Amino acid sequence: MIELRYSLFIEATEDPLFFSFYSPDIPGFSGVGHSIEDCIYQARHAMREHLVLLAQQSLPVPPENPSPQVIIQNAAAAVAS
Repeated sequence: MIELRYSLFIEATEDPLFFSFYSPDIPGFSGVGHSIEDCIYQARHAMREHLVLLAQQSLPVPPENPSPQVIIQNAAAAVAS
C-alpha cells in the first residue's frame, strides 16, 4: 500500500534519468526522482516537510485528500507561444 495523504502526479521527462513529481493538492509542491519508486519515496517525506513549512509560515495547510491518487504520465509538451 502506498501511504500518501495527497494525490501525486509523476511525469516521465525527456531525460531518461529523471522523473518529476508534484501534488495538485499542495500548491508549490514538486520534486524530482530517478525512478517512479524514488519519486513516491521522495514525495512522502517531502510532503510532510512542505506542510510543516507552510504551518511555520502561517500559510494555509491544505486538507488531506480522502481519495488520493498516484498518476503516472508523460510530461506535458511545452506550448510554443
